[in-house]
Amino acid sequence: MVKMKKGLKDVCILSLLFLIADQMIKIILNNRMIVNQTVVIIKNFFSITLVHNEGAAFSILIGSRYLFIIIGIIAIIGILYYIKKTDFIDNVDLFIYSLFIAGVLGNLVDRLVYGYVIDYLSFNFGNFFFPIFNFADIYIVLSVIMYMIRVIKGDLWK
Repeated sequence: MVKMKKGLKDVCILSLLFLIADQMIKIILNNRMIVNQTVVIIKNFFSITLVHNEGAAFSILIGSRYLFIIIGIIAIIGILYYIKKTDFIDNVDLFIYSLFIAGVLGNLVDRLVYGYVIDYLSFNFGNFFFPIFNFADIYIVLSVIMYMIRVIKGDLWK
């Protein structure tokens, strides 16, 4: 397998593609649905429910918009600085960093433009309803899980 040096430009391009996907879905749903409207996709399992989340995960710290904006900006600057200083980024690193940046940016754009995050993915298992989330949240969680696996397992994907 030939390894090619990836860098900041590659991460920014892929992040932008993920960000566009996230924002397009949010724009479409925000323009076609009203807040708290639900469209059942799979009965008793999966729905699209439009909510405006003024907090963070699980709606914690509601009203802390500017704190989340500052944290998001610091996280993005930190990861971009790290990437710039890194000699080699392979395809897995590229994917992990791009997902993370796109996820943080996706929710940051929402907070800056609307004052809240647009969430819409709603899952329930019996009487348990998981908190509603969006693709930006998936990007962040997936990137953190992949990064932790990479750190713990070392050369798993190399």
